[in-house]
Amino acid sequence: MLRVHHLSVNGRRDKLLPATTLQVKRGELLLVSGNRQDQRTALALALTGRMKPSSGRFTWDGSARIKNLRQASAVVDAPGVNEPEQHLSVRDLVTEDLALVPRRYRGGLLSKPWLKVNRFEDIAGLWTEQLTAARRIHLLTALALANPATDLLVVDSPDRHGADPADWLTRLEDLAHDAGRPLAVVATVTSIPAGWDGRCAAIGNAAATDPAGIPAEDDISPEQPGALESFEALETEDVK
Repeated sequence: MLRVHHLSVNGRRDKLLPATTLQVKRGELLLVSGNRQDQRTALALALTGRMKPSSGRFTWDGSARIKNLRQASAVVDAPGVNEPEQHLSVRDLVTEDLALVPRRYRGGLLSKPWLKVNRFEDIAGLWTEQLTAARRIHLLTALALANPATDLLVVDSPDRHGADPADWLTRLEDLAHDAGRPLAVVATVTSIPAGWDGRCAAIGNAAATDPAGIPAEDDISPEQPGALESFEALETEDVK
């Protein structure tokens, strides 16, 4: 389970990520709404340990070690961070992404057989910009899960590729509820789709209790005194 308490990131002039509290466990899909793309991306990166928070705390399966969170998570399609470049073909994208799978899991992962096994041969020659919203989310999440250590999937703004929630929502629900490999799935979205009766949260939902932007005394867990310090060496890179 991922637990996040009062997690925030300071920007140059205002909060890049206002204080946010949430939790999600394997077998659940959590939608987190926020109007600003930069805040949605900051949350996606912070939830996967790829952006240094300014305050707050987290635990993944009871541990506050950033290494554990990074190894167990993948961030998908974050604009300006790891969204596919438009000039790439699907085949080239798959080749690049499979090369990022940790060596101990990589084995014989090659693009051609991977595309065949995962039923993407029909789009292998397309440019990534030609993909429909549904095929895009299916491809990118499948690539993220090529790493068998991934248990937490954070998808950044899948609704930006189309107005129909069915293009991405069904896929994320299926991944979360897969009995063979249940995942903790988080999607940052502009707004919660109409009719959604599952779990949801909002960026900045803890900010009202901290109007001055000052961390509460319990933001740093006494059981994990080095939890926040462990973020100091992090940069927004190596996002697979």
